[in-house]
Amino acid sequence: MRAMLRAVNRVVLAVLGVLLILLGGSVLAVGLGLNPPSWWIHGSEHDVLLSDSERTRWRDEGWWWPVVIAVLAVLLLLLLWWLTANLRRRRLTEVLVDTGDGEGALLRGRALEHVLTEEAGLMEGVHKAHTRLTGRRNAPEARVRLLLEPHVDPGTALTDLTDGALTHARDSAGLASLPAEVRLRAAKHRAERVS
Repeated sequence: MRAMLRAVNRVVLAVLGVLLILLGGSVLAVGLGLNPPSWWIHGSEHDVLLSDSERTRWRDEGWWWPVVIAVLAVLLLLLLWWLTANLRRRRLTEVLVDTGDGEGALLRGRALEHVLTEEAGLMEGVHKAHTRLTGRRNAPEARVRLLLEPHVDPGTALTDLTDGALTHARDSAGLASLPAEVRLRAAKHRAERVS
C-alpha cells in the first residue's frame, strides 16, 4: 500500500506539474506577443481565459449541472482518499501473539518497540537505537535505526542485532518471522590527533 501511495503521489505531482508548466508557459508566451495557433484558447495578449459566452454556454443545458456535480464529487472522493492515505498512521499499535490455545493475546506495539530499542541500544558499539513496528498485527515488520560508534564494524553490528534483539523479540512474541529493515549510521566524532 505504501509503495502504491508513493507511486500515486509521484504520478499526480508529475501530471499537475506538466499541466501547470504547459498552461503557464503558453499564457506567458502569448502575453509576450507570440502568435498562438488558431485552435488555442488565447487569441492575443489582451484575451481573457474565459469569456462571458464561454462561461455561460452550457448553463441552460439539462445535462450540464449533473455532470459538473458528478465530476466534482469524484474529485472530492479521490482527494479525500489521497489525504487519508497520506495522514494514516503507519506505526503498528498492537501485535497479535499466538497463545497456543486457539485464542490470541494482544501485545502493545510500543512495548515491543521499547524492548527492541533497549536491547539494541545495549549492544556493544551502539551509540543510539530506534525501532518502529509497521505492517499488520499478525505480520509485523521492524524498522531499526542504529547509530554506531566510529570503531564498530557494521556487519558485526547487524549480525549481533539479528541474532540478539530481533531473534528474542520474534521468539517472545511467538511470531513465525519478524522481517526487519535496518539502517546503520556512524556517529560523528572529532578527528583524532596523531602524534
